[in-house]
Amino acid sequence: MSAAWQRPGARRSFRLVVFLALIITFPGVLFPRQASPGLLWAQSAKYPQTIVFMTDFGVVDDSVNICRGVMYSIMPDVRIVDLTHQVTPFSIPDGARFLFGATPYYPAGTVFVVVIDPTVGSTRKAIVAKSKRGQFFVLPDNGLLTLVEQRDGIEGVHEITNPEWMIGTRLSSTFHGRDIFSPVGAHVARGDDWNKVGPEMPVASLVRLDLKAPHFDDRGVTAEVIATDGPFGNLVTNLSGEDFLKLGYQRGQDVTVKIGEKEMKIKFVKTFSDVPLNQPLMYIDSRGRLGVAVNQNSFAATYGVKPPVELFIPRAGK
Repeated sequence: MSAAWQRPGARRSFRLVVFLALIITFPGVLFPRQASPGLLWAQSAKYPQTIVFMTDFGVVDDSVNICRGVMYSIMPDVRIVDLTHQVTPFSIPDGARFLFGATPYYPAGTVFVVVIDPTVGSTRKAIVAKSKRGQFFVLPDNGLLTLVEQRDGIEGVHEITNPEWMIGTRLSSTFHGRDIFSPVGAHVARGDDWNKVGPEMPVASLVRLDLKAPHFDDRGVTAEVIATDGPFGNLVTNLSGEDFLKLGYQRGQDVTVKIGEKEMKIKFVKTFSDVPLNQPLMYIDSRGRLGVAVNQNSFAATYGVKPPVELFIPRAGK
């Protein structure tokens, strides 16, 4: 190393040149700043709009993909997410439950197209609703929004009557998924003014499911098994884990439970493997509700339980 480079002044000059070069080349790294609203919009705009699609159509025939084709024909770059097309046929409560479980994981602006429509072609209304979270719902007015409304609130509702938002010169009386809900969902996702879909409706006029709430008394709680969990046969209840814990149970305890006419003792645990194979258990499921299962088997099949059925759990120590 030369004597000139060893001088302090030379080293300081070199570091200054390097520092200035970094500022010019990478200003955002050394001096980060908050993105402007315009930049944030530009970043979000590069992602395609999302339609979340759910039906009870199944996947045996062409119904689902016909609906998808209608959406793509109106908005070719839309992103369609299939939530499920295996909803129990005609089960509005199951559709409402799946919608309630999924919506928190999608951003404002997402459009949900839902077709569980056992009274298709009748006087029931087809609607577009906007929640207070900024999500849109295109579906029949038959109670599907009940749980979402209870949690998120509904900001506004319009009945679908505008033929320009539908397809075909003659609407089918049995396939409104294709002729009404799919095209309207695509129009809303595209950013068309959803107020033009038809007349505004009072939110209070929405059809709502008549859902039973768990009932507590001095003896314990009377709740309900409302469904089974997918292909696994776990029981889904309408009792939240938070309310169950108010009965005084701790993990590791046996709980005496009456399901329909069957009374049994089931261990309350954290997860399935906390009991031996083929043994029953109670747990708080991933959606925060009390669940009943068999480790690596179906509780519903093993014990012959078919929802809906009453569930009674006494207070701890009773």
